[in-house]
Amino acid sequence: MSCPRPTFGQRLARLSPFGIGHTKPKHFRDMLKVVWSNRDNLPYAWKILTRGVCDGCALGVAGLHDWTIKGTHLCMTRLNLLRLNTMPAMAPDALADVASLPRDNRDLRALGRLAYPLRRRKGEPGFTRISWDDALASIGQKIRATTPDRLAFFVTSRGVTNEIYYLAQKAARYLGTNHVDNAARLCHSPSTAAMKQTLGISASTCGYSDWFGTDVIVFFGSNPANDQPVSTKYLHLAKKRGTKIIIVNPYLEPGMQRYWVPSNLDSALFGSDLCDDWYAVSQGGDIAFLYGVIKHLDAAGLTDTTFLAEHTTGWEDIVTRARTLDWPLLEQAAGLPAGRMIAFAELIGHAKTGVFVWSMGITQHPWGADGVRMVLNTALARGFIGRDQCGVMPIRGHSSVQGGAEMGAYATAFPGGLAVNETNAANLTAHYGFEIPAWEGLAATEMVEACHRGELDVFHMVGGNFLRTLPDPDYVAEALQRVPLRIHQDIIVTDQMLLDPSDEVILLPAQTRYEQDDGGTETSTERRVMFTPEIPREVGETRAEWKILRDIALAAKPDPAGVFGCTTGQAVREEIARVVPFYDGVQHLRKTGDAFQYGGPHLCPGGVCPTSDGKAHLATIDLPPVGGRPDHVFHVSTRRGKQFNTLIYAEIDPLNNAPRDAVLMNADDAAKRHLKQGDTVTLHNPLGRYNARVHLAPIAPGNLQIHWPEGNHLIDRTRKDAGGGVPDYNALVELETA
Repeated sequence: MSCPRPTFGQRLARLSPFGIGHTKPKHFRDMLKVVWSNRDNLPYAWKILTRGVCDGCALGVAGLHDWTIKGTHLCMTRLNLLRLNTMPAMAPDALADVASLPRDNRDLRALGRLAYPLRRRKGEPGFTRISWDDALASIGQKIRATTPDRLAFFVTSRGVTNEIYYLAQKAARYLGTNHVDNAARLCHSPSTAAMKQTLGISASTCGYSDWFGTDVIVFFGSNPANDQPVSTKYLHLAKKRGTKIIIVNPYLEPGMQRYWVPSNLDSALFGSDLCDDWYAVSQGGDIAFLYGVIKHLDAAGLTDTTFLAEHTTGWEDIVTRARTLDWPLLEQAAGLPAGRMIAFAELIGHAKTGVFVWSMGITQHPWGADGVRMVLNTALARGFIGRDQCGVMPIRGHSSVQGGAEMGAYATAFPGGLAVNETNAANLTAHYGFEIPAWEGLAATEMVEACHRGELDVFHMVGGNFLRTLPDPDYVAEALQRVPLRIHQDIIVTDQMLLDPSDEVILLPAQTRYEQDDGGTETSTERRVMFTPEIPREVGETRAEWKILRDIALAAKPDPAGVFGCTTGQAVREEIARVVPFYDGVQHLRKTGDAFQYGGPHLCPGGVCPTSDGKAHLATIDLPPVGGRPDHVFHVSTRRGKQFNTLIYAEIDPLNNAPRDAVLMNADDAAKRHLKQGDTVTLHNPLGRYNARVHLAPIAPGNLQIHWPEGNHLIDRTRKDAGGGVPDYNALVELETA
């Protein structure tokens, strides 16, 4: 399957201005809705938009401007989040009777901001307001009563700043544990593992400006039209300069095929065609697809032999493996004919420059890190790294997640992304003045497993909602209810907070990143560290999140000598600059627009990697299991709609008009079963059943997609990527018709 060309009728319909009559986001209407929903606090909303760094995606913007193109930068992802920053405080007794509360997180969000410390003990019907002193004393006593191996911290990506990530890991390690992890574990941990091993770094090697003038941009398992909508404006402009935009994905995402960029007149009026070609690889078939590409690059003499010889190791082993794989096997595994793999190889093989972008369609598999390694192998075969208009980009969907592991809020890494071992623990001990444990901690999913086994006594969650983000929600609920003390630090209430306490549950009200004392910083997908000044607002008794973490550490383990430090936000940034050398400069950021791109425009400049020998270490990858799929069995993947993480904004996805209970299905697959648009079907496997409505879509045969998190109960929680630990958010299902 390739990108379908519009028919005459479709071309004629495109003449309708502003996409009237088309399935597309209604940007201007939705902007008015945002204004209305924030009407009680519009002056503060305006301050956020004009002074703050966006708390939506990780593309990077300060105020109304970014660092890639001139002009106003504003998108619906950011606007939809505004209400979290402007809503009034929740009543202190709003959670007094948990049984009477809704369980839909949209309804819980409408209760308002979490504004006061609250506690619920076993047997109590709901939460009662307590003082900060009582909350800290209770938490401190429980931490002192246990051992460090039974204490864990998790940090979400919800608007969290680098200062918060840094204090989370410092507090955890001050208390003797490396059980600290963040939301990147559930999305790009395979990218971190594979890039570190191959290139010696774990971040994008280029920036968005490299999209302009490059010959080709390839998106593997990625949908930035949904995750980073302003990127479609970059693509619109890049395409005008001759760049080809290629999609490798089971589903031809409508927003990547055609988009209406509201801030660009010609695009706003009549839309922009983005995708030049679509390679409909089957779910999990990317490794086989890229082996086919490498096989032809080698056979046709289209590799950059000079670059490979001077800047890589391991290429000969990869080529040897590719030569042994016959085309029928690769076709079966990739779900595409050999001709399509050859066409892709010819395209990139004749391109002088290229940028490869990937996302969770690559990473959220049991072989996620291997999939990333194959993307890197292919990019390096063409020398697409360390120079202008070239690079590899693990695109980040959430604003702050790039900085999480770099700040050390990671079970398997210290600040700076350094491995957890004796040498690095000793070095960090010298920095901090207290002992740092040298053993690897529990990753996020392992923490939940430990909860279920009764191996954690205190679990501190800074945001997040495992009940919705992880597979097998019933199991997750059981696990969380077995922890004697759960601490939820957040700005709003979520349904996981309402789970029954084993002994005690404490809710701690947090400030947003904008309210945070001394401001804060965020790191974007392109490694740009950006500063948001404090935009003061008082909501009940909320506190800065980094301060809460510091207060808890010192409540559990008093610090009369003052070795912990980090008494102000500025002091935190000054310490980050000392402990994480490539963040040097963060201490000088003071006002809106202050930023720097660590490592400069390109990592691995000139193809020289920060590895022991300066070369990229290519890895030969095994093909994932290839087996026949019975005709009644489908691959199903979970996907995002109009939502930010688990915050769902609408029942209908404006990009494809799919309702939340839709199952995206190939038209031929539907016809074989005499199904039509809107018919009711049931997907089932040994884990559960899922009722859905057929939504016909351009998707590879044998593949289905349903919304996340609704489909999580079909997902096997035990299937994870060996490289990073991310769950496999895909499954095999049978389909029943009504």
